[in-house]
Amino acid sequence: MTTALFQPIQLGKLALKNRIVMPPMTRSRATQPGNVANQMMADYYAQRASAGLIVAEGTQISPNGQGYAWTPGIYSQEQIAGWKQVTDAVHANEGKIFAQLWHVGRVTHPDNIGGEQPISSSAHAAKNVKVFIDNGTDAPGFVDVVEPRAMTKADIDQVVAQYRQAALNAIEAGFDGIELHAANGYLINQFIDSEANLRTDEYGGSTENRLRFMSEVVAAMADAIGADRVGVRLAPFTSLNGTVDATPSETYIAAATMLNKHKVVYIHFAEVDWDDAPETPAEFKPAIRAAYQGVLIYAGRYNHEKAVQAIEAGVTDMVGFGRPFVANPDLPNRIKKGYPLAPHNPDTLFGGNEQGLTDYPQYCPS
Repeated sequence: MTTALFQPIQLGKLALKNRIVMPPMTRSRATQPGNVANQMMADYYAQRASAGLIVAEGTQISPNGQGYAWTPGIYSQEQIAGWKQVTDAVHANEGKIFAQLWHVGRVTHPDNIGGEQPISSSAHAAKNVKVFIDNGTDAPGFVDVVEPRAMTKADIDQVVAQYRQAALNAIEAGFDGIELHAANGYLINQFIDSEANLRTDEYGGSTENRLRFMSEVVAAMADAIGADRVGVRLAPFTSLNGTVDATPSETYIAAATMLNKHKVVYIHFAEVDWDDAPETPAEFKPAIRAAYQGVLIYAGRYNHEKAVQAIEAGVTDMVGFGRPFVANPDLPNRIKKGYPLAPHNPDTLFGGNEQGLTDYPQYCPS
């Protein structure tokens, strides 16, 4: 039953041992000050190196790109060195790991970005969205986001350059590749989705225009490190952090077609994964498969039976298991052997120490 998940697969120049992906999950445990990846995080990822591919947690490409307190960056030499600890630990356990490069755009607060005003595609605040701050004086907590300013062409060029440099930094830090975070309502997504992008220049209006910023970012990163080390994460049907597209199937099939031209190594689709969420339309996945010739990854509400069915049906090549990896560092072995899965403690997901991060044990059959 589980055989399909344990077939090897080629990802660019990488030979992956199985088709199980640990997707990016924010855990907010970077060392302060400086938002630096640390030994605790290295232990966490090394424990989970039996995944075919790990995509590390969202990592901001610049100080202005940070949305939440205590998330790691990849723009300083100290941060690069911190991530090198992580990648060395994963590689020592024969794992493969990509960095997820992240700019949150409007999904932040001035307290997280040195008092600056956030930037976005448009001067349009996300509604009913809160972010976690630590301003150094009050108790850390959640606050409403503020209205961003619309990015100028100079801002766009600067952020494209920051993504390019972050990709180079990720390779310097030992990552096997990078994933562009273009999902879940963050900056790239704020350009893609029609209800968040109110621009009237070459970056707004038509689908082609709304995809232009992502295309420029991908081109810059592929030029820097090679398209075979660049993946992209998309979330067509979610409304996370206030981004909604009027015609998501049309928009994201166009996105897949564009990414195919750039020859990115994979597209990673985040499906809606909350209770009563709308299902992905039946015709969408075959259309994506037709539009894009690289490796496809889907994540969201998958158990191993659904994952096997999706791979055997040909709609995906790999499957991400998010929450199950939190409490099950040996998840691939548990799936393979049919061992029970441990539940995670929701109170220790964000911030804190090793508790709820590295203290979940492997399964020991009695």
